[in-house]
Amino acid sequence: MPPCPSPPRHRFHPFAPALLAGLLAAGGAEAQNLDLRGARIKDHANGILALMAYSVVPDLTSSNLSIKNGNTQNPSVFMTQLGGGDSISRSIPLYLEGAIAFSRYDPTFVASEGEQARRIPTRWNTVTGTGGIGWDFYITDELVFRPIFDIALGKVASDLRLAQFFVNRKTDLDLDFLDGGTLNAYGLGGAVMLDWDHVRPNYQIDLELRYTDIRLRTFGSTSAGVQGESSARTANLYARYRAPTGLYTLDRPLRYVLEFSHSRYLGSQADILGFDYLSTVGLGLELDTSRYSHLVTRARAVMRYVFGNNVDGVSLGLAVSF
Repeated sequence: MPPCPSPPRHRFHPFAPALLAGLLAAGGAEAQNLDLRGARIKDHANGILALMAYSVVPDLTSSNLSIKNGNTQNPSVFMTQLGGGDSISRSIPLYLEGAIAFSRYDPTFVASEGEQARRIPTRWNTVTGTGGIGWDFYITDELVFRPIFDIALGKVASDLRLAQFFVNRKTDLDLDFLDGGTLNAYGLGGAVMLDWDHVRPNYQIDLELRYTDIRLRTFGSTSAGVQGESSARTANLYARYRAPTGLYTLDRPLRYVLEFSHSRYLGSQADILGFDYLSTVGLGLELDTSRYSHLVTRARAVMRYVFGNNVDGVSLGLAVSF
């Protein structure tokens, strides 16, 4: 068998597009019952931003989560992220990254009027975008130190699905947010990364160590009852091994892929869903399409097993290289 040709410098990024959301069964992460009788929704504004912290940090392990409510078996937390990044070239070591994410959180509030209490199921939909710019400093031919500046924007929209007639009888700011309120947030911060690319004719090893710190704050037309701030701090380790299977597709070697990643959550998002770390192990296949396409040169599908504190599940990730 001919040796596997060395992959080009332009490569997949660890948080490259994961297009199919995985399923994560969480023993301790369920929809919350937040009691409006003893606490205001404003007290939970930082919690909303803490959930947003999962989405603004480029992170393979939490890029696609679906956490079930143990009572209804419906997802009470759903997150999906599409992102990627790469350096322009070795002669122009400018690094660019970007990610866009959507999440939905379905908390249930308990409101009371006298002795009567009603559950108010709500839905909070969040859209975030993160962009980063960095610079590669080569320590060796294979090892790069990369500082990155990141900026993030996010928006949360709330809507009621039931008990509208009950909510309309309330006039405080808390319920104003529940009924069609919005939360706007921006984030500033950055990351530092060590990136090791070990390329040989018959295999390739990618290893990345990254620490990200982005501070989120509400701004603008955010409903007055839900202004707050949070920190998105995450440490990530990512490793990937690629080698030929001995088979050929599209006139190019078909490679198998082994992956491992570990993310430790150190900011406001730690433990808010019942876990402070997530790990994945993955196995997949990679097609080299460069023989027939100059736009998409490689495509990869990886099945991953995800696990952490009291949680586990599976996901399917799809990625392309341009």
